[in-house]
Amino acid sequence: MYYNVELKDHIQVPPEHFGKPIKEAILLMLKEKFEGYISKDLGVVIDVILVGDIGEGVIVPGNGAPYYETSFQIITFKPEMQEVVNGRIRDMADFGAFLNMGPIDGMIHVSQTMDDFVSFSKDKVLTGRDSGKNLKVNDDCRARITAISFKDPGNPKIGVTMRQPGLGKFEWLEEPEKKKTKAKEKKK
Repeated sequence: MYYNVELKDHIQVPPEHFGKPIKEAILLMLKEKFEGYISKDLGVVIDVILVGDIGEGVIVPGNGAPYYETSFQIITFKPEMQEVVNGRIRDMADFGAFLNMGPIDGMIHVSQTMDDFVSFSKDKVLTGRDSGKNLKVNDDCRARITAISFKDPGNPKIGVTMRQPGLGKFEWLEEPEKKKTKAKEKKK
């Protein structure tokens, strides 16, 4: 889920930014500090979008750069348990697929790709034995988040499934609708 979050922090403005307007200098430093930052509490910080109130600069002895207490807003992506997400298959492996959900990837274990016995081919395609369904790189899919781990903040782990109703490759989701339409046409 994407969030607009307001934060407050002390931001250091180094001497090379002294000639710039203070708001511009602080925005540059905020973007450098926060964009791409990952934490359990915030998720993945996408962008710093607004600089709010800026307090008076304070110089710490032994450091020539002033610090400004600043309020600001960020856009962040924080995955939530049971959240349904859309994404694109970024890569395949014999153990599953990696679903790109925007700023972060989720892993779909092979057993969670479809309700079928699944085999992996050399050309990186997962295929269902009975259904004939296949999953490959660049397929657009809908999945549900089933596991979130921020044990390693630099590399969070997100587990997703596509085995529940309403989930899976978008083409698979259209199939029941096509069957209903054909059945209605036959009755007419």
